[in-house]
Amino acid sequence: MKKLLFTAIAMVVFSLNTMAQSENQQQGRRGMNKEDMVKFRTERMQQQYGLSEAQTAKVLELNTKYMDKLPLGGRPGAPRQGRRPAGGVDKRPQGNHMNVSPEQREARMKEMRANREAYEKELQNILSEEQFAKYQEDMKNMRQRGPRNNRQNDGK
Repeated sequence: MKKLLFTAIAMVVFSLNTMAQSENQQQGRRGMNKEDMVKFRTERMQQQYGLSEAQTAKVLELNTKYMDKLPLGGRPGAPRQGRRPAGGVDKRPQGNHMNVSPEQREARMKEMRANREAYEKELQNILSEEQFAKYQEDMKNMRQRGPRNNRQNDGK
């Protein structure tokens, strides 16, 4: 009986520890501020595209310039904090994205598209042709999969 009780307690402790680690890993980038996210994004680009030190410095400057103009991760308008409460009703205050007219939404989409195009034009001047082609291919694949699926496929 003592062995059974000890085994049950050990399993519960192990399960709780595993769940806590998983939740911390899932939160990952969500807990970052904008500056940390810019650095993370730049480091990731450095690894993915084999950027030189000079290129990395320029990309960091570019990412910092556009940090308030482009989404840094996740989907725009997606909840930033965890999951919905158990009752299925989210009582957190909603942002302005819920109360915008279709015209305002379209204007915001145009602005974001223009910002992305300007960002990519400047990025093209920093990266080599091969690096930029790989970047474009990665962006095309990410748009097809969607941001959420992209993270799962990266193992993050």
